[in-house]
Amino acid sequence: MPAAPPTRSLAFQVVLVFGAWTLIALSSGVADAIFTAAIGQPVHWWALLRRPLTEQWIWAALTPAVFWLARRVPLSRERLLPALGLHALFFLGLCVLHCAIAAAVGGPMRVPPTWHGSLFLLRFLQEFYSDIWMYWPLVCIAALLSAHERERERERQAGRLQTLMAGLQLSLLRAQIQPHFLFNTLHAITALLRVDPRAAEDMLADLAEILRASFHDPSSQETSLRQELDIVGCYLRIQQRRMGDRLTLALDVAPDTLDAAVPALVLQSLVENAVVHGIAPANRPGTLEIRARRAGAQLELDVQDDGAGAPAADAADATRGAGVGLANARERLQHLYGEAQSFAFVSAPDRGTRVTLHVPWRLQGAAA
Repeated sequence: MPAAPPTRSLAFQVVLVFGAWTLIALSSGVADAIFTAAIGQPVHWWALLRRPLTEQWIWAALTPAVFWLARRVPLSRERLLPALGLHALFFLGLCVLHCAIAAAVGGPMRVPPTWHGSLFLLRFLQEFYSDIWMYWPLVCIAALLSAHERERERERQAGRLQTLMAGLQLSLLRAQIQPHFLFNTLHAITALLRVDPRAAEDMLADLAEILRASFHDPSSQETSLRQELDIVGCYLRIQQRRMGDRLTLALDVAPDTLDAAVPALVLQSLVENAVVHGIAPANRPGTLEIRARRAGAQLELDVQDDGAGAPAADAADATRGAGVGLANARERLQHLYGEAQSFAFVSAPDRGTRVTLHVPWRLQGAAA
């Protein structure tokens, strides 16, 4: 929801403050009316309401000054005594100002027959006690509002920090994926240049596409499954040229999932992990399967290979024995989706590895 314009916000605050003080005045007037009626005297509403309305409306006008000082001089433990001293002086000053305004507008007051001194002093003495219950609760309310604002600011900063950390992790993931793959691919291109220039040219084109996609909009946390599969396709074509018949791809992607949002480069990291740590070390032909389907309110992605698999001691831990790709994938899913995601890793020696993840179903570009 967009923030309210400043003018509207100020008008709302003014209405809120005067409405609250008016409600207090009416409550006081009604209580006096009930008492007056209870003792058998006639109820004159204006006479009963005039004094509390005058007093509370004056304090409504003084409320911004109290809030201003309460924010400038908070009652913190470190400087409690100096703050109390300043508030006490300010309170006395507002009492005098309150009496001056009440006298200027002709606010009613009770004058005992035996009083022959200053009417201003009499008004001050009459209002002093009630002013205590006007000023200090306002200071406490201002402190509570300030504490709430600080808490909300901490939450906003924590959210910004989490987003920043997720972005940094994405950058680190890109930095970890690119160097060794880049150097291996350039080495393969160099080897192909003399024996098969066309294959070397195709491999170079795929490499350029991967680099272009990887460096595009580095702040983006998500992409569509279609775009992610394009990058994966480039990567696998490069690996198939290097590994020949040892790498077979089986793709089972439901058409309705192609526009679904997925974390950028997560599928790429899972596929790379399967090739580098599964198919390549097996020294035999292997198959890599990629499946995608919608499972209720989630998107299910499945990457499976029949390669070397992880050692038995590491099969239950996706962050060990299988490279940094799976660890990064798991951490990024946690950062982006919290408890709304799942990550399953199953592996056995010489029987391959299967990684299944679930993320919230959402079309790329749609509001979260």
